[in-house]
Amino acid sequence: MMQKTWIIIGGSVLLPNVGGFLGGFITRSQIKGWYEGLNKPSWRPPNWLFGPMWTTLYSSMGYASYLVWRDGGGFDGDAKLALTLYGTNLALNWMWTPIFFGSHKLGLAFGEICVLWLNVAGCLHTFYPINKTAAGLLLPYLGWVTLATALNYKIWQMNKPAIKNE
Repeated sequence: MMQKTWIIIGGSVLLPNVGGFLGGFITRSQIKGWYEGLNKPSWRPPNWLFGPMWTTLYSSMGYASYLVWRDGGGFDGDAKLALTLYGTNLALNWMWTPIFFGSHKLGLAFGEICVLWLNVAGCLHTFYPINKTAAGLLLPYLGWVTLATALNYKIWQMNKPAIKNE
C-alpha cells in the first residue's frame, strides 16, 4: 500500500513537469533569436531563474493536487471541482508557452495568462477547504503567475507594432 502511495505522489509531481519540460523546447528555441530582441522591463527576472522556478512550482502544484485528491475523495468526492479546475489549470499553463514563445502573440498570451491567473486563484480557493497545506503550496505559484502576468503585459506594451494587428 505504501509503494502505491509513492507511485501516486510521484505521478502527481511529474505530471505538471511534463508540460513544462515540453514547453521548454519551444522556449529555448526562441530565447536567443526572438526573445532577446524584445524590449523588456528592467525588473524582469534573469532568464536562468525561470527553469528552476517552474520546476519547483510544478512539483509543488503536483503534490498539492495529490493532497487534495487524497483528502477530498478524488473525482468521486468533494475534490471533484478542485481537481477539475486543476486539470484546466495545467492545460492553461501549458498553452501559454506556445502562444507567447511559439506564435509570438503577446496580446493573446496576455489574455490567456489572465485566465490562467483566475484559474490559479480558483484552485487555491477550492483546495483550501479540502487541505490547507495544498492551498498554501499554491501561494508561490499564484505569486509567480502574478509576476508573469505583469511581465507579459509590459513586454506586450513595450513591443506593440505601429499597426496593431493583434
